[in-house]
Amino acid sequence: MKIVFMGTPVFAVPTLEILAKSGHEVGFVFTQPDKAKGRGKKIQFTAVKEKAVELNIPIVQPEKVKGNQEIFNLLNNYKPDLIVAVAYGQILPKDILKIPRLGCINIHGSLLPKYRGAAPIQRAIIDGEKKTGITLMEMAEGLDTGDMIAMAETEIEEKTFPQLHDELSLMGAKLLMDCLENIEREIIKPVKQDEAKASYAPMLFKKDGLIDFSKDPGLIERLVRGLNPSPGTYTIYKGEILKIFQVEVLNKENPEEIGTITGISKQGIQVSAGGGTLLIMEVQEPNKRRMTVEDFIKGHHVELFGKLG
Repeated sequence: MKIVFMGTPVFAVPTLEILAKSGHEVGFVFTQPDKAKGRGKKIQFTAVKEKAVELNIPIVQPEKVKGNQEIFNLLNNYKPDLIVAVAYGQILPKDILKIPRLGCINIHGSLLPKYRGAAPIQRAIIDGEKKTGITLMEMAEGLDTGDMIAMAETEIEEKTFPQLHDELSLMGAKLLMDCLENIEREIIKPVKQDEAKASYAPMLFKKDGLIDFSKDPGLIERLVRGLNPSPGTYTIYKGEILKIFQVEVLNKENPEEIGTITGISKQGIQVSAGGGTLLIMEVQEPNKRRMTVEDFIKGHHVELFGKLG
């Protein structure tokens, strides 16, 4: 088959790699434009572009696909059998969706129709879901609304976002390869999504990571697992932002005012949260490295009954 691959972040890389090794022709890789990042504003390639360069596959980086006649002509002239998209970052218009003989398929990091949108993995962790997974779907004009081809599930347990992200990334690549022959032979039987069960997982921002100690400790623990390392969770201590990277819920009632420090040890800082106790174990100050609380309290006077938030 002649395949066009569309993807941008690290999550999409395993699928590109496995397609490139599959014996099918990957004629083009579409990825988002390069961006300036970091303090030096150095231009950085997307993760998918880096892999495409390594694989020597032609790269296309349009600012917009919709309404782009040049892109339409490129794809129409190439005549791909299939377009595969993984976290590309742009919704494909109808005229593009109609070009491939076998259509356009997408790998999405949730069990659709739940958690359509940009942050399905994070939201599943934060919401306390027991399981999540990958959905292989036909692409439609809406946001993750297409008919479903196949699914694969995994237990969330105590996994952090990076752990679950990497697991689902590999699962998506495997699921595609498991279905690719049937897609090529046109013997798949897609199933429509139940719109009544649809929910959305919008993009997360820095403000979403501010810890509210009035919330249940379990919710805060899931927030920390779901948002780290980016956009990250944080609180305010002595007027400065203190990033929080690891916490644990203690089976311990706490009548003190929310955000009050009620215990300090090398194991962590105990804080009153939602009537219970949260143990903060790993932190980071502005312009400093991540460190355990054991290291943090060696260089700081942390006050018992001081306040966070």
